[in-house]
Amino acid sequence: MRIDQLLNKLCLTKTRSIAKTACDKGLVSLNGKTAKASAEVKDGDLLIFRLYGFEHELRIDKVPGGNVAKKDATEYYTLLSRKELSS
Repeated sequence: MRIDQLLNKLCLTKTRSIAKTACDKGLVSLNGKTAKASAEVKDGDLLIFRLYGFEHELRIDKVPGGNVAKKDATEYYTLLSRKELSS
């Protein structure tokens, strides 16, 4: 699954276009490398993104097959760290 779709489906961004823009600006990295919006995400990948005033580090436990209910979104990833970004 594309990284911009994943961020949106797991309710980590409000819209897919926000996720795509974040990728275009270099705010998203996948396994230590800056990710394009079209980058494919697999189970076990490490994802870091800087949005909404925080830097989030996640491990993708499983990639969803379709739409995900908001209450079930956290079953697909493990939050490793969340740091507030300095202004």
